[in-house]
Amino acid sequence: MEKISSPQNPKIKNLKKLEKASERREQNLILIEGLRETVLAHRAGYEIESLFICEEILKMDGEYSLAEIRNQKSEIRKFEITKAVYDSLAYRETTEGVIAAARPKNLSLENLQLKKNCLVLVIEAVEKPGNLGAMLRTCDAAGVDAVIICDAKTDVYNPNAIRSSVGTVFTNQIAVCETKQAIEFLKKNNITTYAAELSATKFHYQQNFKTATAIVVGTEATGLSDEWINAAEEKIKIPMLGEIDSLNVSVSAGILLFEAVRQRAF
Repeated sequence: MEKISSPQNPKIKNLKKLEKASERREQNLILIEGLRETVLAHRAGYEIESLFICEEILKMDGEYSLAEIRNQKSEIRKFEITKAVYDSLAYRETTEGVIAAARPKNLSLENLQLKKNCLVLVIEAVEKPGNLGAMLRTCDAAGVDAVIICDAKTDVYNPNAIRSSVGTVFTNQIAVCETKQAIEFLKKNNITTYAAELSATKFHYQQNFKTATAIVVGTEATGLSDEWINAAEEKIKIPMLGEIDSLNVSVSAGILLFEAVRQRAF
């Protein structure tokens, strides 16, 4: 492996550029921090283009191994980096000494594969990468069939979204589209939409989520757009017992999804 000891190395400086969405689009590359995250991306069929490995802090375990990635058909460029270089790139100390650059996927609605009684989370206009990552972790835990992100204000491949999702950006089926496209797709596939809305008259646990279901949540600040509220077959709300009338969107999504999972007998 080529060794890199300076944070000013052109390859390292170029890697840092991938923190910007414009650079990710231009280079057709995404930045992945962490051994687990990199292995999950590989398992999901993402092409790993290059690996930057810090042998000083590299930690291997039985569940996630670089040996899996080495078996990738396409050739991977590998670089050994010093801890100083790694520290200049990494946001977390517990990422096992691995950073990767990979090719993104085409996240279109047409690529989704859904079963008859699918469970889908629709996220409209999410702004914060941390909230997006948290919801993707919840979707992975709940065994959600697909995540549809509409009118996104943050990139799915934002490094902070990948970090906060702990790699579940790669374990979930994801589509990115406009709201109008998502509404047409769900209707075409006979998936009932349930919009999370404070003015709803029914609570979430009063609905039947056992058939094909899409739960729709809105922005952190203003909730769902009128377009979604008007298009949804049902509007639902979560009981609030305190002084304020809102929950963090990722918390709300978790409550709603796991009610559906409960109804489906886990």
